[in-house]
Amino acid sequence: MVVNVAREATERPKDCLPIYDALHLTKGGDLAQIKLEEQLYTLRITRAGKLILTK
Repeated sequence: MVVNVAREATERPKDCLPIYDALHLTKGGDLAQIKLEEQLYTLRITRAGKLILTK
């Protein structure tokens, strides 16, 4: 299921935004790819527990 978060964020109140667990997105690992239209981004969980999203 692909969710267009950017569009939905402008259409509903902040308290109704979807919440995604980063560990679920990475399937327990530390990397996941996220697609927005034709662009791929990499989500990385650092050893310090921070999130980094890169193109």
